[in-house]
Amino acid sequence: MKYQAVKGMADIFGDEARRYSALESLARAVGSRYGYEEIRTPLVEPTELFVRSIGEATDIVEKEMFSFPGPGEKSLSLRPEGTAGVVRAYLQHSIYAQQGISRYYYMGPMFRRERPQAGRRRQFHQFGVEALGICHPAIDEIGRAHV
Repeated sequence: MKYQAVKGMADIFGDEARRYSALESLARAVGSRYGYEEIRTPLVEPTELFVRSIGEATDIVEKEMFSFPGPGEKSLSLRPEGTAGVVRAYLQHSIYAQQGISRYYYMGPMFRRERPQAGRRRQFHQFGVEALGICHPAIDEIGRAHV
């Protein structure tokens, strides 16, 4: 049998891996420059977390998540996006009670079960930022004053 990567998932090495590393370094530098701190959340979360945050009647939840049974009949999913895990960590660890405004950036692999179209992958890498503890559209401007 010839082993190959799963369709829509790819090995990253050589020049492509170097480009990924350079982009990740740049993302970290920009995040830090604006007062954001890195957060790393698990690749696997309870499916209910995504259903609640993305919405039960969305294509992501209905058709595109890699979900599987977990312990105790609980459904688990590979993360399709980063926001839900960041908010879960913020609430789980009571970060809101420890500091006023929390700024996080995240990056890493995300997963969508959709049939990959040209140029898309089932496993893709994403960078994102989340500002928690304030509801103000000028959060980045507010942040610069304190950096």
